[in-house]
Amino acid sequence: MTTTSSAVSPSTLRREVSRRRSFAIISHPDAGKTTLTEKFLLYGGALQLAGSVTARKNQRATTSDWMELEKQRGISVSSTVLQFEYRDCVVNLLDTPGHKDFSEDTYRVLTAVDAAVMVVDAGKGIESQTRKLFEVCRRRGVPIFTFMNKLDRPARPPLDLLDELENVLGIHACPLNWPLGDGPRFKGVYDRMNREVHLFERTAHGAYRAPVSVAGIGDDQVRDALDEAVWRQVRDELELLEGAGADFDAGQVLAGALTPVFFGSAANNFGVQLLLDRFLDLAPPPLARRDRSGAGIDPASEEFSAFVFKIQANMNPKHRDRVAFIRIVSGRFERDMNVVNTRSRERMRLGNSQRLFARERETVDDAFAGDVVGLVGNHDLLIGDTLAIRPEVAFDEIPRFAPECFAWLHNRSTAKYKRFRDGLQQLLKEGVAGEFQLIDGGTSSVPLLGAVGPLQFEVLQHRLEGEYGAETRMENADWSIARWLRPSQGDPSAPDARPSLSLGTAFARDAHGWLVALLPSEWALKTFTDKNEDWIISEEPFPPRPADG
Repeated sequence: MTTTSSAVSPSTLRREVSRRRSFAIISHPDAGKTTLTEKFLLYGGALQLAGSVTARKNQRATTSDWMELEKQRGISVSSTVLQFEYRDCVVNLLDTPGHKDFSEDTYRVLTAVDAAVMVVDAGKGIESQTRKLFEVCRRRGVPIFTFMNKLDRPARPPLDLLDELENVLGIHACPLNWPLGDGPRFKGVYDRMNREVHLFERTAHGAYRAPVSVAGIGDDQVRDALDEAVWRQVRDELELLEGAGADFDAGQVLAGALTPVFFGSAANNFGVQLLLDRFLDLAPPPLARRDRSGAGIDPASEEFSAFVFKIQANMNPKHRDRVAFIRIVSGRFERDMNVVNTRSRERMRLGNSQRLFARERETVDDAFAGDVVGLVGNHDLLIGDTLAIRPEVAFDEIPRFAPECFAWLHNRSTAKYKRFRDGLQQLLKEGVAGEFQLIDGGTSSVPLLGAVGPLQFEVLQHRLEGEYGAETRMENADWSIARWLRPSQGDPSAPDARPSLSLGTAFARDAHGWLVALLPSEWALKTFTDKNEDWIISEEPFPPRPADG
């Protein structure tokens, strides 16, 4: 990073923190999220050719979709961290899965960012997964910037898209640029802030920066480029916006009450640089976060603190490694520094620290609040752990979700049992799925797994075979609901404490030892709840106990 001395002045620390911009890109599947990620890297100078890392110009796979299954399926199933410098900003860009079965991973990533870019297919408008992810951002107070994508295809009227943002998502919208047509007639965008038209030329597959010519809205060059009908429509729409549109207010953007809206086509590079430049101007640097005690932690504090929001195994296929991704909340990170895991109370040295660019890595000697750092090694870290100088600091940033599908995972080869078990334990620590141990009955030697969506099981099996050489068979279980239990009075960890069972219900322990009821239906849940009014029944999993590992 930029500062390498053993100590920095308070003013230098604050300046470095103010340069950070950490954000996620969210969308419904197929809205163009990963394509926009590639184009940010292209315009940010991190790529020479979209689809290839600078150091590997012949690699044409999408940079952020590094996992083999992602390349086969053409979907993102794992969040990816990409860091680069652009202008005077250090950008931490987190690409996230779009598929709903991996929403838990996306929700965890959203705890590590200070803003989000929401990608909307302009031909389809707001879709279901977009709405869910928007609500997560709203609850967390994350500022949202909207990119209306795919204007190179037939799109819905832009005024209708703005109305949908306000009526469906309940957020005021202020377009900072405006499309000049759509589909084959799409010729560029009008920058409302600078009152300039950006006319674009198409490039081969959008692999290179699009040539741009800039002119005024009334210039002959613009009139000649547009169909007469498009020209008149754009003039009418802009006049309407000036008279009745929402005024831009940067304070409302940071408060999450107003979303700046940009139009363009990520595939053809239309409007991407306008979005990137304006986003970095308007998005917030790292802000203070509250720890478990309610105390506000200043990001420019000299005391280091961070939390683990993601764990990924086998990012390097040549080594059986494990990377814990931390979001730095405050202070300065230094390689080989000693900190406390405030859950286990153990001290640890942060030695093998790396900056990630998909699978590309380089050693990180120092980093600052807002940055994401990968810690490589077999640290006994769990998702949600806090690393800090002071052991009393702890963050409750990571959301927890109940699984909605369950299955038994059978090992097909007894000779490969160690591979099977070791691989499974590694992948479970990533949060792909959770393991449950039935209390009465069941086959204890066969793991019972729970996940938010069935595609998570498919990924788990694929990775066990591809990364560990363990062949498995999945057998669906009958339960579809999990509820965490503890008595409203008495010791919640007492082993003989049990509520009353209802038909089809089973009791299990989760990985942290908490009692869980597994239920087959909403009717069974209602019956179970009615019979156990003296129990706390939680849809959200209870957090790990101190010193859980």
